[in-house]
Amino acid sequence: MEVTPINYNLKSDLEKEAILNSYKIFFKTCHFDIQILIQSNKEDLSHHISKIKKNILKKENKYLKNLSENYIQYISNLNSSKKSSSKKFYIIIKNNSFYKKEKNIEIIKQELNEKYLKIKECLSRCGNKVSVIDEKEEIIKIYFSILNTKKYFNKNNKEKEE
Repeated sequence: MEVTPINYNLKSDLEKEAILNSYKIFFKTCHFDIQILIQSNKEDLSHHISKIKKNILKKENKYLKNLSENYIQYISNLNSSKKSSSKKFYIIIKNNSFYKKEKNIEIIKQELNEKYLKIKECLSRCGNKVSVIDEKEEIIKIYFSILNTKKYFNKNNKEKEE
């Protein structure tokens, strides 16, 4: 499942406390194995920057041109320092009964659905949006990108050591 998180930093202290308590309840009530994957991707801002540059050419006001150029510089610096990354959060539910021969596939699906609904209810209380990923191709893409990211980092680390 994919979790679209809230922006915790924009919440008041009271809201933050309520969110943390909801997370505590979530972890206390989930009596089954889960794995949380966080995937960070650097944002491609080139399209956004090119649109701003086109708009600069149309502007006659020097103040607006200067403001736009400063904004381009700001987001370029932000992007190069990797502070403009997007994050995707995934929760993988482990189902131990999948390997037991006596359970049929319908019972396994029902158990997984119950776990999904429990997670969805708990995380929704925290303000998160939870959606199931049931397309096989989408799941393969997620795993592929995660595995390739690890290969990429391992390759870069070896090059740095040499």
